[in-house]
Amino acid sequence: MHITRPGAAARRQGDDVIAWRQHQLVEAGFLPELAAVTAANPRWDLHAILELVERGCPPRLATRILAPLDEREGGS
Repeated sequence: MHITRPGAAARRQGDDVIAWRQHQLVEAGFLPELAAVTAANPRWDLHAILELVERGCPPRLATRILAPLDEREGGS
């Protein structure tokens, strides 16, 4: 008998979402490290970032422009 702890499926689903977000960012030209950090933070609007990049904004600048407010204030 296999017992699955509550939340294990939700964690796997969350991991799948992060992996998908990271893949989308890498495909758009993000360096893997920046893609991983950005994908892991659900407060970043992936679609808005990708739209900026599609319009010619460099990935690092797009993430700075759309960074959640508390991360901007922290000097990042």
